[in-house]
Amino acid sequence: MYEEFIKETSKFIFAENKPEKADIIFVPGNGYSQMAERAAQLYAKKYAPFVLPSGKYSISAGRFGGVLTGQKRYSGEYQTEWEFMKDVLLKEGVPEEVILREDGATFTYQNAINSRKVTDAVGIRVKKAIICCKAQHARRCKLYYQYLYPQTTFLICPSDVGINRENWFDTQKGRKEVLGEVEKCGEQLQRIFCREADSWSI
Repeated sequence: MYEEFIKETSKFIFAENKPEKADIIFVPGNGYSQMAERAAQLYAKKYAPFVLPSGKYSISAGRFGGVLTGQKRYSGEYQTEWEFMKDVLLKEGVPEEVILREDGATFTYQNAINSRKVTDAVGIRVKKAIICCKAQHARRCKLYYQYLYPQTTFLICPSDVGINRENWFDTQKGRKEVLGEVEKCGEQLQRIFCREADSWSI
């Protein structure tokens, strides 16, 4: 009965692209090591000359919630998501001089807003970009970054941190997270469209 709905929801939420040469790799804030590790792998293969991790901590927690994966390798006293992700990148061989800094964002839309400020400030013209994010976070990340970079082509290179297109409907946690992403995408699109519609002339 719900097979078609599950299929279409999976297709929408779990956006993914093959990597291509780009101007920068974005890593939205999180406490998982996999996304920054993926970014480091792509940097090592020369897919982009810069990496921009973004994040202070979750606005709901009010502090960095701690390292969620890779605790043995990444065991620093991190105050922000950016500090954690920078350490991951450094340990994975990314040179410090190509790691840009954004450590003020406390939610995903702010990751995109602040990242745009950073790239504008340092003069990077972003024609094509890669986003390394959680698999279930892919569509919403693309929505936010695309809105802030309307002329940019985005490639989503996500990481599986336990919830993916094959298993999300098997658990209550998976269903809650993925359907929550559908709801959040809808809410944000409504705000964007309504905001833009207010500026349209008849």
